[in-house]
Amino acid sequence: MENQLKELFGAWIQAIGTVTAAVGSTPSLNEDTQESLNLWGNVLQGTGNALIADAQEGLTLEKLGNEVQAIGNTTVVAGILLNISEENKLKLDINGNLLQAVGGGIALPEDLLDEPSTIRTLNIAGNVLQIVGNSMQALAGAEELKSIRENKDKFKGYREINESKQDSSSEELAISGSWIQAVGSVISAIAQTKESIEEIN
Repeated sequence: MENQLKELFGAWIQAIGTVTAAVGSTPSLNEDTQESLNLWGNVLQGTGNALIADAQEGLTLEKLGNEVQAIGNTTVVAGILLNISEENKLKLDINGNLLQAVGGGIALPEDLLDEPSTIRTLNIAGNVLQIVGNSMQALAGAEELKSIRENKDKFKGYREINESKQDSSSEELAISGSWIQAVGSVISAIAQTKESIEEIN
């Protein structure tokens, strides 16, 4: 029962974290607010993933997947907090999102092998959406990094025009990815809630 409640608590902490980070991707907010929401969102996600992993008994794919996701969140947090160049911050963000996607992929087979049920369907849908969302965020970061590198040696006028187009494209991809991940994590938390209620009953 204790592990079940820990897993449920972790699932909702993670869901709150992904929604917080998604709100932080809103371009209408100022840069400091965006960074703060992204930081706290990833801290909450990492905490949630760690709680879910800790609630798993023995070595399972779900446990390993959540541990990898927690490492991914920690990598994103490091990119925000460390006093390093923008390029290196972006690299950490990309790697963090990729690790989260990989973690989701590691955990997915267990859901696919479970007996067909509403909970199983919700778990698969939630996990797939999170994998897609994290992958989109990593791709957006890679596009932005490519733009930075390509424009280092270009003329200033061209750079400004090109960066404006690139930023718009990668920003839209990052925002979409953030919200897709958030929807996925909420679906996963709902699935965990249903599972907990069934086990209590």
